[in-house]
Amino acid sequence: MKILATDIQGYLEHSSMIREMFEAGRQLKAQYGEDAVCDFSLGNPDLPAPAAVRDGLAALSKDAEKPFTFGYMPNAGYPSAREALAEHLSKEQGVPISPEGLILSCGAAGGMNALFRAILEPGDEVLCPAPYFVEYGFYVANHGGQLKTVPALPPEFDLDLDGMELAIGPKTRAVIINSPNNPTGALYSRETLMKLAEILTRKSREFGRPILLVSDEPYRFLCYDCAEVPSVLPLYPYSVVISSFSKNLSLAGERVGYVVPSPSMPEHLELMNALTLTNRILGFVNAPAVGQRLMAHALGSQVNVTVYAERRKAMTRVLDEVGFDFAMPKGTFYFFPKAPGGDDKAFITALLEERILAVPGSGFGFPGYFRLAFCVGEEIIHRSLDGFRRAFEKMQK
Repeated sequence: MKILATDIQGYLEHSSMIREMFEAGRQLKAQYGEDAVCDFSLGNPDLPAPAAVRDGLAALSKDAEKPFTFGYMPNAGYPSAREALAEHLSKEQGVPISPEGLILSCGAAGGMNALFRAILEPGDEVLCPAPYFVEYGFYVANHGGQLKTVPALPPEFDLDLDGMELAIGPKTRAVIINSPNNPTGALYSRETLMKLAEILTRKSREFGRPILLVSDEPYRFLCYDCAEVPSVLPLYPYSVVISSFSKNLSLAGERVGYVVPSPSMPEHLELMNALTLTNRILGFVNAPAVGQRLMAHALGSQVNVTVYAERRKAMTRVLDEVGFDFAMPKGTFYFFPKAPGGDDKAFITALLEERILAVPGSGFGFPGYFRLAFCVGEEIIHRSLDGFRRAFEKMQK
């Protein structure tokens, strides 16, 4: 008898390749030991949280005996946490943001689902460049929408603005960008974002309803070579920033994020009221109480990004020495090289034989490439060299 919804059954079947790879990795570690496996598959930050998080925990523990320390709160989050975050984001984003102009969410994923629940009608389309974080498609489908993608432009994976303009139609409700980008490490320039804003303004006028620009920014803090991450909020009135503290504070498991619509959006109050409602009715209710308090205490702090910069150099040396074709990531802790021979799935299998775990580009809607997450110790990166070389040479035969 059939118990699963048809779409969920399809998702399970579609994702089985990646699940099998993770299972293969687990088996490799069980067979050979953790130190014998080089795992570049997961973007799970391994750096310890900054000292401010530890201090926040200590301060919170002193309040644990007080009434309502971990109690219910307004749907949008604790007022004190929203006030602290609004002040922080006003400086970061370059626009004045009020505490009433944002909500705290259950991670960026919760925030994105709250937004799509608020704005999507059945059959609406959401556009994003490929490669992309695969769960975008699930978040859109959760609320009756359909994700459409436009391939980015290798080797730097910049936006194909002409292609995106052609893909926008009367059903387009939003465009998602992720800069710095997972999985490519690409970073979109101010000029590119301004051109995208012009396209969205023109298309919104053409189709008679606003097209939102949704900027997913968990890697904003992690850029290299003094690169600038422009804010979309001053560039386009129908922009929305969604982010979390999973990476910059190493709080991935605490699930605290936020949603900030542009304060210049004409329907700003209407959207904020809707987000406050959808944040609750989807079952998230609020970001975790502990996470909100830790976030407020640690704002302005972050993990030691120089560690990631050194790992980026180490990974570059490995990829260069073996002979991979790749673009240097401008941000994030990912590389997205070409798969030798062009078959990303076959190459991932060859890497598994060398006890190296990576993710095929097919899992991000962009076959022929593969993703490496270098949020691992440098000793793992150095140890992977010979295995990468053997797998690379195998694909050349």
